Amino acid sequence: MAENTLETTSAEPIAPQESYYRFNSAERFEHMLLAVVFIGLGLTGLPQRYAGSEWAQSLINLLGGIESIRIVHRILATILMAESIYHGGIITYKLFVLGRKASLMVGFRDLRDLIQWIAFNLGIRQSHPSLPKYNFGEKAEYLALVWGTLVMVVTGFMLWNPIATTSILPGEVVPAALAAHSGEALLAVLSILTWHLYNVLFKRFNRSIFTGRLEHDAMEEEHAEELDNILQGHVIQDPPPEIINNRNRYFIPYAFIVSSLLIIGLMWFITLENTAITTIDPVPIDEVYELTISADVGNADTGLEVWESQDCAECHGAGAQGTPGTLNIGIANTSLTFEEFVDKVRRGPADMGAYSPRKISDEDLAHIYAWLQSLDK
Repeated sequence: MAENTLETTSAEPIAPQESYYRFNSAERFEHMLLAVVFIGLGLTGLPQRYAGSEWAQSLINLLGGIESIRIVHRILATILMAESIYHGGIITYKLFVLGRKASLMVGFRDLRDLIQWIAFNLGIRQSHPSLPKYNFGEKAEYLALVWGTLVMVVTGFMLWNPIATTSILPGEVVPAALAAHSGEALLAVLSILTWHLYNVLFKRFNRSIFTGRLEHDAMEEEHAEELDNILQGHVIQDPPPEIINNRNRYFIPYAFIVSSLLIIGLMWFITLENTAITTIDPVPIDEVYELTISADVGNADTGLEVWESQDCAECHGAGAQGTPGTLNIGIANTSLTFEEFVDKVRRGPADMGAYSPRKISDEDLAHIYAWLQSLDK
C-alpha cells in the first residue's frame, strides 16, 4: 500500500440492520460537553444582554448576582476555547494521520442536494436526494458553529481585555464588539432552538449522539448514500499500523508544538487583564439599600477629586465623556436621579461591578453626582 494512501474501504456486503454506527465515544463526549457549555453560556450571557428586563434580573438573582454569572460565563468561555483547541487537533489527526477526507466542507454537490431537497418537498421532484455521511444541513450547522465560535472568541477578547484592545484600536471597537458578541449569541441561541432542536428532537428523535448509532429509516432519509455504501461493504478503514506509526512521527511533534502555543495563547487571553469583574464586599442584589443623604450635600470640586481617586475613568473617561481609548461609556450630565445613580453604583449594572459603602461612601457618591451634573454631555 502506498504511503500517500488516503481513505480505504472494505468490500464485503452486509445485511440491513436496525441501526448503524456513526459516532465514537470521544465524539459523543465532545457533543455533550459542547451542549452543556452552550446552554451555560446562553443562561449567563443573555441576561447580561437584557439586564434591564425583569426576567433577566430574576435570572441574574437566581444565579447568584451579576458578578457570579460573569465569572461562570468566563469559565465556560475558557472551556469552549479549550474544546476548540482539542477539536482542531482531532480534525488534524484524522486528515493527516488517518487520511480522511474533509467531509464537512461545503461543495457544489451540497448546492445540488439542497436544490433537489427543496424540489422534493415542493412536490416537483419525485424522489428524495441521496445524501452523504454529512448532508448539506449538517455541514451548514457545523460551519455556523465554527464561524460563530471564531466571532465570539475575537469579540470576547476585546471585551475581556478592553485596555489592551484600545491601546491598539479606537475605543469605538469595544462597544462594537459588545454588539457583535451579544448579537451572535442571540443568533446562535435562536438557531439552536429552531433549526437544530427541530431536526434532532421533534422531526425525529435522533439518538445517535447519545448511543453512537442511527436507525435504519433515519439513515434512508438523511444519509442514503452512506447507507448504500455500508450495505455494499464500502466502509472506510484506517490505514495499516505501520503507516499510522510513520505519520505519527511527524504529527506528534507538530501537535505538541501547536497545542502548547495555543494553550499559552489561551492562558494569555484569560490573564492579560483583570477588568471590572472582582469587587470588594458587594452589596447583595436582593438586599434593600437605604440611602441616608441627599444630592444637596454634593460638591462638584470634591467630586472631581473622588472621581480621579477611583477607577471610574477606566470605563467612562477622565471627563466622564467616554473618550476613545476607554470603553466609551459617557455619563456626564447623567439623566439619572441621585437615587437611581446610587442604586446602579451599589448594585452594578451589566457592564460594571458593584461598589459597596466600604469602597465608596454615600457622601462621596453625592460629590461625584454633583460633579457629573456640572458637566456638559
